[in-house]
This record gives sequence, C-alpha cells and structure tokens, in this order.
Amino acid sequence: MSYLAPSEFVTKMVDAGESKIFMSTRDTIIRAYMAGAILALAAWFAVTINVNTGQPLVGALLFPVGFVMLYLLGFDLLTGVFVLSPLALIDKRPGVTLGGVLRNWGLVFVGNFAGAFTVAFMMAFVTTFGFTQGPDKVGAAIGNIGEGRTLGYAAHGAAGMATLFLRGMLCNWMVSTGVVGAMISTSVPGKVIAMWMPILVFFYMVFEHSVVNMFLFPSGLLLGAKFSIMDYLIWNEIPTVLGNLVGGLAFTGMTLYATHVMTLPKRQAAKAAKPRVAA
Repeated sequence: MSYLAPSEFVTKMVDAGESKIFMSTRDTIIRAYMAGAILALAAWFAVTINVNTGQPLVGALLFPVGFVMLYLLGFDLLTGVFVLSPLALIDKRPGVTLGGVLRNWGLVFVGNFAGAFTVAFMMAFVTTFGFTQGPDKVGAAIGNIGEGRTLGYAAHGAAGMATLFLRGMLCNWMVSTGVVGAMISTSVPGKVIAMWMPILVFFYMVFEHSVVNMFLFPSGLLLGAKFSIMDYLIWNEIPTVLGNLVGGLAFTGMTLYATHVMTLPKRQAAKAAKPRVAA
C-alpha cells in the first residue's frame, strides 16, 4: 500500500509542522474550524450508535470515519499540531520560533472550539426540537457524559485530576499516532487503515480528547446538564489539553524524531565510512 519508511514519514512530519507554523491566520482558522466540526459530528454519530444499539464497540469502530475525513481533507486538530509544530522548532527550521508554535496552537484551539460548538448547538437544537422540549435519549446521554466526566473526576480530588491528565496523555498517544498514520502511506486505503486503528483504541478506551470534549461538554451545558462552565474548564478541558500536549509530544513526536531523524546523520556517516569488501 505504498508504505513509507519511518525516516521518510518522520521527515514529512517535520515538514508539515513547519508549514502549519507559516500558514496564514485565515487558512489556519478555516482548517481548524472544519476539523472541530467534523470531529464533533463523528462524536454525535458514535453516541447515537451507542444509544441505539447498546454496543459501545460499534460506536468506537465507526467513530474514526470523522477523523479520517478531516485529515484526508487537510484540516487540523489541536491534538495534531501539538505534535507536528514543535518538531519544526526542535529541528531548527529557519524562521521557526516558539512564538510561531504558540500562535499556531492558539489559532487551532480557537478554530476547533468554534467548529465543535457550532455542531453542539445544532445537536442541542435538533434533539430538543428547537429547545421546545427536553432532549431525546441521545441528547440525554450526551448530557450525562458531561456530568460524569467533570463532577465524576472532581469527586476524587487530586486523584481525579491525575486520572484525567493521564487519560489525556493516553488519548493523544493514540490520536497523534493516527495523525502520523496519514503520512505512512501514499495511497488512500493505506492512510485510512493506518489512521483508523489508533483512533478506534482511543475512543473505545474512553480516553480524554480536548476537541471531542469541546463538543460533548458545551452540548451538555446547552441541554441543561448539572455542571457549570468552570467545572468543564477546571475538571476537564484544561487538564485534558495539557495531557494531550504531553502525551502526543512525548510518546509520538519526540520518540519518532529522536530515533529516525536525530540519528540519521550518524547512520549516514557510518555507512559512508564503512570499507567496501572487494568482490
């Protein structure tokens, strides 16, 4: 399926990070907005499947369709740029600065949130017939998710916060692996398969994804769930964002870069110095 060697696709990761840092504000916001909206729609789709079938595995198997669509279309998630943009800084690409990385992260966060919130409003409107009645069973399920994954963590205090952070790390270990999967192959089937597998793992294991949560928790608030905006920010979104950053960069970005890019000159030098054996 046109598989690329690790040294090739890791170089593509650095190139992608560099291009995102220098992308215009307009394009960054548009791509992030669409990524947040498509991923939110996929989350709504997966919850609907879970509610209607009672089988969470089915929802997890089908949720990656949203992730695949948005990356094939060239859109950007915060979890992806957390991994790609810093690699261009670490690789000392000309003109890449810490300020440029932070600017990219900030714009993508804003775009993702706007896109996810748009779909959250649409979902709340649809499941309540324009807010004229209580939410249907899908809307109620989404509201319960918001309560359970804010107040549920808060009930455990520091241990709950640590659990939330670790779930965020584990999430972006898998999601960023899916981002890399889009670069492993040059064929569409190869890209789809490589992206699908880690996203299935993250969703079924109920890890914490900052962009998915930009849909789930505002949805719950719009539907009258019993938690506050501060509960959402303190007991989910902020620790999840930090966990996503650490997990994706530490387990995916830096490990791949360290072993496939940083060691490449040494290997090339050793190969050049190796004496040839006469035939």
